[in-house]
Amino acid sequence: MSSEPPGSGAQPPDDDPFRKQPPPGAPGTPGAGSGSPYDSPQPPPYGQQQPPYGQQPPPYGQQPPPYGQQPPYGGGAPHPGDPLAGMPPLADSGKRTLARIIDLILVGIVVWLVSWPFHAYTVTGDKVEYGKSFAQSLVAAVLYIAYDTVMISKSGQTLGKKWLNMRVANLDNGATPSVQSNLARAAVLWIPFAFCCACIWTAISGGWSYFDRPYKQGLHDKAAKTVVVSTN
Repeated sequence: MSSEPPGSGAQPPDDDPFRKQPPPGAPGTPGAGSGSPYDSPQPPPYGQQQPPYGQQPPPYGQQPPPYGQQPPYGGGAPHPGDPLAGMPPLADSGKRTLARIIDLILVGIVVWLVSWPFHAYTVTGDKVEYGKSFAQSLVAAVLYIAYDTVMISKSGQTLGKKWLNMRVANLDNGATPSVQSNLARAAVLWIPFAFCCACIWTAISGGWSYFDRPYKQGLHDKAAKTVVVSTN
């Protein structure tokens, strides 16, 4: 399974601390050259391999990867056209699962407390029982969606992700996703969970990241065009 890089979305604010920075030497950055077409590239230091045509030489003291092998995400020279260039490494899928379990437990306690009055009624009949079940599901969906949307819009992290050193980022620019993106991401994850598929859907949507390449996205990440990256 593979993903195509998404198109550019809304531009993040300039003071977003997670916004990807242009590579050193890019126009408008300190140390950038004049960009004259008459500038000739300098030969690499003695004993250092010449990088393939079209790629920038690695920093002094580093060797380029073997021919045909790309540097790992989060390390090495940025690869042209790679949306992950300049971003931290992608988070481990196992840690993502553990963070999700933590969030499920934390919000689940609040859901149980808020929906507790629904358990106080003695009801009979299929129609009345269905109405009670729908109300509980609605409470769960609203609370889980609100939790993810508010927390990730503020810092890119739920409590589980914060404790395990991860955050959610836009795939195209590395910034903290907007409220609209986070709302779509949370809705894809939690509406099926609350109303029909419970933990089965959560396992499918989140477990998608174990097999997705190259961005390790869950189905909810694909809907919002986000990735989860490490912060340590």
